[in-house]
Parts: sequence; C-alpha cells; structure tokens
Amino acid sequence: MPIFSIVIPLYNKEKEIRQTLSSVFAQTFNDFEVIVINDGSTDESEKQTLSFKDQRLKYFVTENRGISAARNLGIEKASASLISFLDADDYWYPNHLETLYALHRNYPQAGIVASNYEFLLPDNTVKKTIFKNIPNGFSGIVENVFAISMNDRALWTTAVVVKKEVFEAVGNFDNSITLGAGEDTDMWIRIALKYPVAYTKKVTTQYRLGAQNRVSHSQTLNRKFSRLDKFKAEEAYNKPLKKYLDMYRASYAFKHKLAGDHKTFRFYYTAIDTKNLSAKTRMLLWQPAFVLRLLHYLKTHLRYKKVYIDIYN
Repeated sequence: MPIFSIVIPLYNKEKEIRQTLSSVFAQTFNDFEVIVINDGSTDESEKQTLSFKDQRLKYFVTENRGISAARNLGIEKASASLISFLDADDYWYPNHLETLYALHRNYPQAGIVASNYEFLLPDNTVKKTIFKNIPNGFSGIVENVFAISMNDRALWTTAVVVKKEVFEAVGNFDNSITLGAGEDTDMWIRIALKYPVAYTKKVTTQYRLGAQNRVSHSQTLNRKFSRLDKFKAEEAYNKPLKKYLDMYRASYAFKHKLAGDHKTFRFYYTAIDTKNLSAKTRMLLWQPAFVLRLLHYLKTHLRYKKVYIDIYN
C-alpha cells in the first residue's frame, strides 16, 4: 500500500497535464499512487495522460460532474492513508511530498498539513505569498490558520495533504458548489475547525494563473458559490474566521454586482461586518455596477503592463 494517494481532477487540460504529471513523477519521495479522474474532457487530455507509462498511475473516466465530484471519486479510489491534491494545470517542486511527509511525521496530531506556495502569473513572473504573522523558516502547528490567511490563503488545494480518515469525519467536497466557486475553501474550513493544522513556510508548489484558468465575471451566474452561512455558529466566537469569511463574502459580492445579480450581492453584503474590510474594499462595495466594471477593465488592462492590483486589501 502506498503512503500517498495523489488525486488529480482533469478537465480539458491537454496543454498542461504533461508538465503537471512530470512534476509528480519527479518527486524525491516516490512511494505514491496517482489517481487521475478525467471529468468528461473533450480535448486530448486522455492521450496526454496515458502517454505516461508508470504503474503508479491509475486513470478513471467519468461524465462531466464537476471538480468536487471528481475529487470525491479520487478519495474513494485512494488506497493510501494520506491524500494529496494537485490541480491538472499546477506544478510541484521535487521536494513537495518529501516535505509534507516530514511535516506529517513531526506533527501526527494534525488532520491536515500544508506547505507554502508561489504564484506564476500569466506574464511568467513569480509572485510570493504574504503571511504577515508567520516568520520565515516556520514549521509547526498553526494556532489559528484563518488569522494568517488575510492576504493569501495558508491552505491551498495543491499544497495540502489530508488524512483519509479526516474525510470520514467531516464529509466529502460539497457537490452543490460548482466551477471553482469555493468548494475547496469550504472543505479546508471544515477540517481546520475540527483538527490541528501543521504548516511549513517552505515553498514546494506553484499555482499557475494562466489565462485559461480564470473564470470570467460573465460566467458568474452559471456558478454556484459557497454560501458561507454554514459557519455562522463558529464565526460568533472565532474572530479570525469571521474576518476571513467576510473577505470571501466581499469577493463574491463584487462578482455578483458585476454580473447584475443584486439579490445575491445583498445576500453576501448584508452578512459582512464591514470593520473587517479595508477602507478601499468598503468604498468599492458601495460603487454602482458600471463603475466596478470600468475599474475591473482598468485592472485587467494594467496586467498587460505588469501592474497588479488587489482590490481586497
């Protein structure tokens, strides 16, 4: 039985999946199985995947049911006690599994262990994550993972390992959340509220923000977002969690105002304690949709000039 089961949901990533899988098979820690769930791809993703002739690769095909269902099937098929996730267009450095296995061994009480990561932007520049309350070289149990996730998320899907038994306790990914609208965030919150979190500041993965990875605002109405209200009881006593969720609510509110869905905008906005938001974010939330659309256009245009603006901080 392998030590790691690596779950990779795959949907129309023919241009990326070879490099992603190559980064898996280049790991210094090689006691693993790779479970690729082809979620109804219509391109050459299958051909690219099956070009790897490695006995550790297990390949399954389903009709298109979404990323949550694909991950849940991967968990079901996993034979290892430790489950790692990798998106089909992201990348692991060779030390990724070795680093997280050591973290797991050092902190066996943790239900989830995670490493740091970096962003590869569309212009091929690298952006480092920001965690203001975690010193360089840190490796250990995080007191409150939400408190350190106010700029970037400490728990990111391609950088975590979860004990399989944890899913038996907290349940699977929520299939009602679709098209990358918060299903991973929902899961990591559920785990972090129930189990200790071990984290290392060491960068072992790369989150690749290619243009093909971004979901446009015009698609917002086709997505089912995490409502976030399932954590109301926990928010009442966990102030960092409340602030963390309010930042997500602000993001979701922006998206729905841009898409013209004012009812859903109000749902998220009215749940926010605006003291948890920056003055810039509060000001933007009050703007009419046409102003936000103009600002969004300018933000997108500035990306081409390698100027990046974060409206949430």
